[in-house]
Amino acid sequence: MVPKVYAGQEMAVVENENCMMNGKWKKRVHVFGERVMRFPNKAWQTTWKVGREDPRRLIHAFKVGLSLTLVSLLYLLEPLYKGIGQSAIWAVMTVVVVLEFTAGATLCKGLNRGLGTLLAGLLAFLVGYIASASGRVCQAIIIGAAVFSIGALATYMRFIPYIKKNYDYGLVIFLLTFNLIAVSSYRAENVLKIAHDRVYTIAIGCAVCLLMSLLVFPNWSGEDLHNSTVYKLEGLAKSIEACVNEYFYGEIEGSGDMKLSEDPIYKGYKAVLDSKSIDETLALHASWEPRHSRYCHRFPWQQYVKVGAVLRQFGYTVVALHGCLRTEIQTPRSVRAMFKDPCIRLAAEVSKVLIELSNSIRNRRHCSPEILSDHLHEALQDLNTAIKSQPRLFLGPKNRHNQATNMLKIAAEQVGQERHGKTSLSSVKTDSSALLEWKTKRVSVEQTKESERKSLRPQLSKIAITSLEFSEALPFAAFASLLVETVAKLDLVIEEVEELGRLACFKDFIPGDDFVVTCQEPRIDVSQNHLPSHGAD
Repeated sequence: MVPKVYAGQEMAVVENENCMMNGKWKKRVHVFGERVMRFPNKAWQTTWKVGREDPRRLIHAFKVGLSLTLVSLLYLLEPLYKGIGQSAIWAVMTVVVVLEFTAGATLCKGLNRGLGTLLAGLLAFLVGYIASASGRVCQAIIIGAAVFSIGALATYMRFIPYIKKNYDYGLVIFLLTFNLIAVSSYRAENVLKIAHDRVYTIAIGCAVCLLMSLLVFPNWSGEDLHNSTVYKLEGLAKSIEACVNEYFYGEIEGSGDMKLSEDPIYKGYKAVLDSKSIDETLALHASWEPRHSRYCHRFPWQQYVKVGAVLRQFGYTVVALHGCLRTEIQTPRSVRAMFKDPCIRLAAEVSKVLIELSNSIRNRRHCSPEILSDHLHEALQDLNTAIKSQPRLFLGPKNRHNQATNMLKIAAEQVGQERHGKTSLSSVKTDSSALLEWKTKRVSVEQTKESERKSLRPQLSKIAITSLEFSEALPFAAFASLLVETVAKLDLVIEEVEELGRLACFKDFIPGDDFVVTCQEPRIDVSQNHLPSHGAD
């Protein structure tokens, strides 16, 4: 029998647990209610932000809705439905899959889809005609063999790099259409009507998509690629100046409490590092777009890809420069102040060159022959002179170096003495117990050595760090060397931009022209405008 005191305690504990559970449920219900109340406002803010970043998104949504309405008339209007029938659904599916954000992407997918459907329909009709001339059994064998051979051959062709890059979607549509028509011809009586209806409705859908993309507020992939290159140059210029300003004026924290996505320096070079696939896709789509320049020549969109590759190499140096702001070991502010002026001047000159390159691409004209001005070389020389004027900061006195070496030797000797003190030789035995004892001690000695290695590592690392007290300017030396590296890589960027101007026939630079040095915020994020559309038919 449970005493009354314990029974009362158990009841109190149960009541407390029930109160805690009720409190948790009330809190969860309250939090859920607050989220439900905030959802409409948050949804509206997100919708407004997406449209404000790029108003073309709203226009594209309007064009898709209008295109779907037009092709739906094939179903809704009775005269059109009697002429086309159930095949009108292919026109609707074509609009959903083909109509992309830019005209180049729509042309690429539309022509791929139309060409793939046309070739598949002709080949399926030919196979069905040959198979129908034979008996029923031979017809099934011929169709099966054609499906196998065509399917295997088309799938293998998708691995060819050039076809995979330009016509992969067309091959997928070719496979799908051929199999549908060829297999259906075994049961259907009029295979020609099936192929005709399929090609006819897809042609209507592709025509609606092309008209909407090319004539109604068109968005050009080439223009997006051109503008993204300009913004990438400006973003790198802003990142370099922001790095130097934060290094000499801001509060540098090695812990890096700030989120990387909120860092303005990271935002400047993020678009450059993530641009490889975007640039290649935009260049491919731009190659399908019509030539609307005055010379009607083939525009060198692949050269933009090369410029993007050089900018990524340049961006890796900016990433390393940004990493110097977040290292655990920092040069004291008093030492950094000695080299502040030449570093700020050098960063300003590098940023000025990048912005001038972006302006030349934006205005489609050649760069100035004197884009690498004397001011840049003077800033480099001033930085070199400032570093040479303080040799002790980077080399340090010799006695401290010897002291650090002696400290390392003393630490190693201490660990060695401890190791020899712990291991002692025992008397020699000849029986089996001696062999077993020898094996056991060997294992224990190896374990002891391993533990000593692990204990020695932190001791040596601490001594090594304290021995580097004489080299307070070493972190700054890494920062300065990366800053000079950006100057060295400017030549590669200038060469690719000049090659772009030559291939694209940019207008010549007039000596009287003045560059307007501006650095604008990127108006749009090009990568967010291209929706993945892999709809199945």
